[in-house]
Amino acid sequence: MMQKLIQWDVNLSNRMRMEVDESFRWKLVAFLAHSGDSWFWLLGLGILWLVSKAWRGFSAFLMVDILLLAALVMSIKFLVRRSRPPGEWGSIYRNTDPHSFPSGHAARAVMIASVVAANAPFWVAACVIIWAALVSLSRIFTGMHYLSDVLAGMTLGLLSGGVFLSAREWMQTILPFLFG
Repeated sequence: MMQKLIQWDVNLSNRMRMEVDESFRWKLVAFLAHSGDSWFWLLGLGILWLVSKAWRGFSAFLMVDILLLAALVMSIKFLVRRSRPPGEWGSIYRNTDPHSFPSGHAARAVMIASVVAANAPFWVAACVIIWAALVSLSRIFTGMHYLSDVLAGMTLGLLSGGVFLSAREWMQTILPFLFG
């Protein structure tokens, strides 16, 4: 039974995968796939933390959340050790992180969306939720993950977002130098 589920996951993921080409559509999908990179978010939030006192607490909170989630995702990846789908695109990911389950990009995008949505107006919440869904799908379209990797990552992101939001005051208490 488990082997049939795994094969179904592989087959469906392969059907969702796009061919690498120079089209606008491919470039958009590749951009979305990269827009969930942790270094991009940590750099942007770090700059925001440095230049804006008004956003210092929120940017610190998201940076801590991203780092904690990354540690959790990497721990799960090294326990499960599922190989990424075969392919050429995304060599930086394939070389630095050969494991596929769960998708860290999907987890991070959904966690960021849940934290932002809980603190923002409806229109901003809608935008980040759509972005998180597109980032998650782009990981399958680019051949970096199987569908089950992405669904697990999205679930992990949603759960961790809830935990982080619940623990925000505690984080501020133990890391006041970041949030001040």
